[in-house]
Amino acid sequence: MNCASLLRYELGYQAEVYARKHALPHCLSYGQPPTVCFEPYDDDTRHGNFLPTTYTAIRKDSGWRRRLEKVHAQGRSLPRNERGMWRELDSCASSDALLMNVFCYPRVFGDGRLYSLLDVEAEARPNFGFRARVPLVNGRFDRTEVDMRLGSLLIEAKLTEGDFQQAPKVIVSSYRDFSQVFNCEELPQTSNHYLSYQLIRNILAAQASHCSFCVLMDARRSDLIEAWYAVIRCVSPVDLRLRCKILTWQDVARMLPKPLRGFLAEKYGIE
Repeated sequence: MNCASLLRYELGYQAEVYARKHALPHCLSYGQPPTVCFEPYDDDTRHGNFLPTTYTAIRKDSGWRRRLEKVHAQGRSLPRNERGMWRELDSCASSDALLMNVFCYPRVFGDGRLYSLLDVEAEARPNFGFRARVPLVNGRFDRTEVDMRLGSLLIEAKLTEGDFQQAPKVIVSSYRDFSQVFNCEELPQTSNHYLSYQLIRNILAAQASHCSFCVLMDARRSDLIEAWYAVIRCVSPVDLRLRCKILTWQDVARMLPKPLRGFLAEKYGIE
């Protein structure tokens, strides 16, 4: 197994144990290894993929609540759902669900340590699915979606995704600041595509919006960590390179309240 497949297997196993232990409504996807998908309770007051206090906070915020409606891209690999369709954040392997479990938890910023780790201003509030504006050569903008904006920090969350995607060179070269920001010849690439497209695009978004950029990933994903360093070494402006960082979920877990740390350890194996 590669790193992504191995982590997907581990998360599926732990999620199934977690679901059975707490008698949470769930099902298994078809195929091997199966992915656990959780269902909200009939009264929608709880959801097995979230801590109860976190889910309550999400339901109370209209912006956060909309994020729950993202349709599951692999819904056909799951048994029929009485609600009509599965949502992306139902999956135990959803990086968005993990992101919201952490940053929507009440009092997660209470002692200020998480603000300090992320190097963001106090009182910053999470904005999920933030639409950044990346300038194009033709004068228009690519309204790319970033997983979360927290104050002046853009965050991309990863868990079991295979990689950072790739894009044709003609598309990447259409970004106005691409050749000024990156040493293009040194970027990971094939003859026709640039690899780690999401990193390239989000670093350009950080440059255009005068923000910092952080990738959150699991420490068990050595492949993604290597991909990050292969791109970041190609960032030419020193000030921008210093505004970009990588953190693991395990780094973040050390700064969290005890109930949340316990949940991440039990359900995700993040300790």
